[in-house]
Amino acid sequence: MTRVLAIDLGGTNLRAAVHTGDTGALAPQVREPAPDNLDAFVARIRALTNADAVDALGLAVPGLVDGTVCRWIPNLPWLDGVDIAAVFPDIGVAVGNDAQIALLAEAAEGAAKGMSDAILLAIGTGIGSAVLANGRIVAGAHGGACSFGWACADVEDQGDKRNGWLERAASGRALDALSTRIGLANGGRLIEAARAGQSAALALVEEAARPLGTALAGAVGLLDPGVILVSGGLADALDVIAPPLLAALRRQLPPHLRDIELRPGTFGPRAGLVGAALAGQAGSGWRQIR
Repeated sequence: MTRVLAIDLGGTNLRAAVHTGDTGALAPQVREPAPDNLDAFVARIRALTNADAVDALGLAVPGLVDGTVCRWIPNLPWLDGVDIAAVFPDIGVAVGNDAQIALLAEAAEGAAKGMSDAILLAIGTGIGSAVLANGRIVAGAHGGACSFGWACADVEDQGDKRNGWLERAASGRALDALSTRIGLANGGRLIEAARAGQSAALALVEEAARPLGTALAGAVGLLDPGVILVSGGLADALDVIAPPLLAALRRQLPPHLRDIELRPGTFGPRAGLVGAALAGQAGSGWRQIR
């Protein structure tokens, strides 16, 4: 069995584990702040690979990846343009966008197992996304396919260089901003208030969920997925968010697509780590699930 060092690298934290075959038991063995420069990153990965004598590296990163090259990692700009395979030429390397890597975990071993087509939305501070189509995770011409955070349902929007319209309208950051209208500290408090039935909080949650459902309807119409999976911090808030989201989504769809299911992923916050392990094991063809 190939020993894989799985790395889930975020803008803030790095989580790592060595995978030897059991994804169900895979859990972070290392949790620490993300490195703040390339030299520190290389040194840390070297230390981890040498300590566990691994054969391969699976790496999930929060940005655009083309092959094994990190093209654009907004919160870790020192990775931009870095070819991870060239940095670690002595082991096998698989690198992917964190949402695509999370979808690999769900499609291979989780909530989308056995399905040929699915959409994953990773909704936290921002919105990440990935698509499974005909048993393969879609990469696109430059590795950035299916970036739903950049979807737009507002013809008057002027755009933004760093954040798409949907991300500005419906992410965790957007809920944080909405919460201040009724004197709450953050989006988490807003969800709690909505769950308790407070009408003002419910109205604000709907204000975020409605554009998310409207924009997502276009993706469902285009792709006809078997399921929409939600991961990230908002996965735990689906009891509150799903009803207005699905109402907006179904309003924009033909009858044969309106029964699309929305549910949380199986692996929760472990999806990136599990997917990185599976990608490292599969190698360069990791996007082909079956």
